[in-house]
Amino acid sequence: METKKVAIVGYNRIPFARINTAYADKTNQELLVAALNGLIDHYHLKGKRLGEVAGGAVIKHISESNLVRESVMETLLDPATPACDLQQACDTGIEAAIYIGNKIALGQIESGIACGVEAMSNIPFETSARLRKALLKANKEKSGFGKIKHLLSPKLKDWMPIVYKGQEPETGLTMGGHTEITAKHYQISREEQDELAYKSHQNMAKAYDEGFFNDMITPAFGLDKDNNLRRDTNPEKLASLKPAFDKQNGTLTAGNSTPFTDGASAILLASEEWAKQNNLPILAYITFSEVAGIEYVKDQQNLLLAPVFAADRMLKKAGIRLEEFDYYEIHEAFAAQVLATLKIWENDNVAKQFGLEKALGKIDRNKLNVKGGSLAAAHPFAATGGRIIGTLAKLLHEKGSGKGFISICAARGQGVTMILEK
Repeated sequence: METKKVAIVGYNRIPFARINTAYADKTNQELLVAALNGLIDHYHLKGKRLGEVAGGAVIKHISESNLVRESVMETLLDPATPACDLQQACDTGIEAAIYIGNKIALGQIESGIACGVEAMSNIPFETSARLRKALLKANKEKSGFGKIKHLLSPKLKDWMPIVYKGQEPETGLTMGGHTEITAKHYQISREEQDELAYKSHQNMAKAYDEGFFNDMITPAFGLDKDNNLRRDTNPEKLASLKPAFDKQNGTLTAGNSTPFTDGASAILLASEEWAKQNNLPILAYITFSEVAGIEYVKDQQNLLLAPVFAADRMLKKAGIRLEEFDYYEIHEAFAAQVLATLKIWENDNVAKQFGLEKALGKIDRNKLNVKGGSLAAAHPFAATGGRIIGTLAKLLHEKGSGKGFISICAARGQGVTMILEK
């Protein structure tokens, strides 16, 4: 069976906002609808029935079990457009694109939207096990006295909500805690991390000034730019920040790590025929992708390094060396994670110690995250993939030809890579 080419024909996102700022009272659905309607408006999709919309959020309320379908019903698309939720931590946006792309390649659908959203300001709290059991028993109790009896059984401390900290269940460490171990293991200096963060902010500020994002971002709820961007940051300011995770000997700070973030993004994918019928230019094609997992409970430095294996397998399938790309979009969850990944990919000895046959090649740093990365834009978990795909597709479209490389790490020791071509 001959497969169809998968074209990227549109992109849109709302500005990303640090937790508890511009979108403090907004839900996943409100943010996602804003991003979807921006895409629909920009590409004249009002009333159209698309093949499918797929995406999700990493953290959802119980009431959001069908988040993407419910969101589609609130947009200007034909309500007959089906939708589904999927989730793979920070890989969610890319996985949604792979899901939609595979259906297009197989001829099952002609068009679809891959999306992702995160409303970290509105995440649900957990309750203690004792309180949960008491509430369930009280709910079943018929008499008022019985209900009160059950509600009085938990201790005062049991009534305190449990706040989300982003810890890995298998280790009890946060991503930052794991990445501190990574930085020490691979001898990534504080200066290197701060330099990468500084360049990320500088590149994004320049991109805004050039108007690169003008057709990529729909203002939402009073915000028209990513509010994590720090135009005035410099190496001296970054160097003055205190360690955020290992308070005594750490090198990760608020400046070289991404904060919890609210935001949403959407990517329009299609077959070549559908793009032509709808008068939409083909920005780029998705040609290869690979998902990988890695052990990180015993080797705790590995949590965010699964893209090392994903890239190795993908590049072998594509027959391409790592240095043969025009642009590289590597998700900057932490500067240290990016630098450790690059060190493994580029150094033969380190690559072999990690488990690769050899180094994958060198990356020209002038081609890396040229319009800024997650350290500047910030990181709404499920929405970052859409931001990165959109940015790289536009870069390739403006260039007129070429290849782009994407790498995104994720919680639970997973990662994804992708190749876009024009």
